[in-house]
Amino acid sequence: MKYQVGDKVLILHSNEEGEVIDIINDKMVLVDVRGVRFPAYMDQIDFPYFKRFSEKKQLQGKKPKKFIDDIKKEKLSPESRKEDGVWLTFLPVMDTDEFGDEVVEELKLHLVNHTSTPYQFIYKLNFFGEAEFELKNKVHPFEDFYLHDIPFADLNDNPSFDFDFSLLQPQKGKADHYEASLKLKAKQIFSRIEELRKKNQAHFSYNLFEKYPDRLEEDKVELGKLAARGYKVYNAKEARQHLESPRSVIDLHIEKLSNDWEHLNNYEILGLQLKTFEKYYDLALAHHQPSLIVIHGVGKGKLRDELHDILRLKREVKSFVNQYDPRFGYGATEIFFQY
Repeated sequence: MKYQVGDKVLILHSNEEGEVIDIINDKMVLVDVRGVRFPAYMDQIDFPYFKRFSEKKQLQGKKPKKFIDDIKKEKLSPESRKEDGVWLTFLPVMDTDEFGDEVVEELKLHLVNHTSTPYQFIYKLNFFGEAEFELKNKVHPFEDFYLHDIPFADLNDNPSFDFDFSLLQPQKGKADHYEASLKLKAKQIFSRIEELRKKNQAHFSYNLFEKYPDRLEEDKVELGKLAARGYKVYNAKEARQHLESPRSVIDLHIEKLSNDWEHLNNYEILGLQLKTFEKYYDLALAHHQPSLIVIHGVGKGKLRDELHDILRLKREVKSFVNQYDPRFGYGATEIFFQY
């Protein structure tokens, strides 16, 4: 191969020098130019020796200017770059099969920060609602952070790319954290790769957010006016005693929730089940329960998957596990809380 990791190269279209940091395939490499990483086709780069040699030739025979050594190459500051948010970028790695056709072997995932703000992040990859990979790290302003590789065949397993962002340096008025989730179907990814081939591009991206959100202001309520209007006002410290009693086990089978459920369609049944779950989930938190068991049954797993997707976004959930216990019909999830 013409290039190796560590080679110094010249980017032909910008006349900038960089370094090869990864070999993608026999046609592409990953280069680093002043901290910015991006893929480049091998016909778009060259070794910088010819450029240096020709520049020396041009300088020979000319009297050097006294001020020429004082001129420093201008560096592109983060402030002068366009800020358009944080992106999840997919870089297909191609190979040639036995018939001479190009096929995608895997996808390289990068978190790209096109803002002037550094972030901490927690990244989770899930397949069919089950956690497969987790990474905690930070991404600096205008940095391209490599996450991991995904075999192309795994895209048929309904991948979900979940992020939890927070500011590396907390700011007054900004949210404590921001959650972003990207769920892709194999058909979507296949069509994006076909677009790349037609446009001769190297990667495709999805925007996770454009601007980090502000902190939500809580509405201030004047308790005296509410009491004068006849509303009951309780002391927050005594609020628990006015709440409905919690349950350590809730059964979401529809026949347990409604006596007249047979006229409901599947969408209405699922909505009632999730509404009941949210009610007793909130009660469990209000009473500081250590855990909660939710019976959802086995079936096709639709209700279980919906519950697990919700739980992954709950900050109070320390962990949860699918309980294959005969007491619950082999279909229940136990949730463990953290306070």
